[in-house]
Amino acid sequence: MLLVVTLVAMGDRGDPLGAAQTARPTPGASGKATAPPKKPAGPRAVERKPVEVAIDANASDTRRIIARLRAVTAKYQGRQAAIVLTFGRNQDAGAGVAYARRVNSLLDEARPEMFRGTTTRDFVLLRGSSGHADLEIYFYTH
Repeated sequence: MLLVVTLVAMGDRGDPLGAAQTARPTPGASGKATAPPKKPAGPRAVERKPVEVAIDANASDTRRIIARLRAVTAKYQGRQAAIVLTFGRNQDAGAGVAYARRVNSLLDEARPEMFRGTTTRDFVLLRGSSGHADLEIYFYTH
């Protein structure tokens, strides 16, 4: 719960560095292009809305979990995740959390450039069958 409150508080602040970039003037009447924007310095903000993805794979099938993680995150290559909330589905709470933990343990192997240093949390959804996880990925804004 504290994590959710923190995310909401961080999201309400917006991205002051991103706003400064969009406020730059456009090229003048001479038609000369301005220099490309510099990469902002300072703290990064976290997007308010997560990217939601899901995978299906047996907990013991490491290669399939990694392959599914790569597949569902392919279109987000080049971005870096700040926080990942993973919900393992199972009728048993302990087994659901264990599956979420297993999936999270393989994130860095699936996409090291995306998930290195990412904060993860393991949760359970008390429904459905085992071998399914829903992920909420909160990316940095830049």
